Amino acid sequence: MSVIYVLIIVSLFVAIGFLIAFIWAVKSGQFEDTYTPSVRILMDDKPKNDAKEVE
Repeated sequence: MSVIYVLIIVSLFVAIGFLIAFIWAVKSGQFEDTYTPSVRILMDDKPKNDAKEVE
C-alpha cells in the first residue's frame, strides 16, 4: 500500500513539472504564431545558387 503513496507523490511532481513547462512555453511566446505553420508547406523554398551546371 505504501508503494501507491509513493507513486501518487511522484506523479504529482511530474504533473507539476509539465504544468510549469507549459506555463513557461506560453509566457515565452511559443504559441503566438498559429497561422504560419499551417501554410508553411505552401510556400516555395528559396532556390540554391550553389548548384553547378553540368556540360
